[in-house]
Amino acid sequence: MTLRISLRDGEKVVINGAVIRASGRTDLAIESKVTILRGREIMTPADATTPARALYFHTMMAYLDPDGIAGHHSAILATIPAVATLSACESGRQAIAKFATRAASADYYRALGECRTLMRLEEQALATVEEQAA
Repeated sequence: MTLRISLRDGEKVVINGAVIRASGRTDLAIESKVTILRGREIMTPADATTPARALYFHTMMAYLDPDGIAGHHSAILATIPAVATLSACESGRQAIAKFATRAASADYYRALGECRTLMRLEEQALATVEEQAA
């Protein structure tokens, strides 16, 4: 099955660990199994500033860097307890459970989706705390 991706001028994509930047509008047809992340899905280490964002970063690295999987697993396991504080709400518990299931089965790309849910919940919780403090 062919995966078709359209990139805008300057947009980045990571394919099997290689960072590719589009020069002009670019359409790609990928015809083999690859690890791929589009620019908006890529996080730098400097952006991993909260527990949920750190979980996303370590999961992204597990997806992109299978040779370093042991270290990435350790980082994921070390980060989960801090993220578990989001389990006070039902949607947080569900996202953590889905994340754990996907990560345990090495489905890191879909685990990233659960991380995005956790990041949204974390942002909402932090905003609530800031409102209460004001």
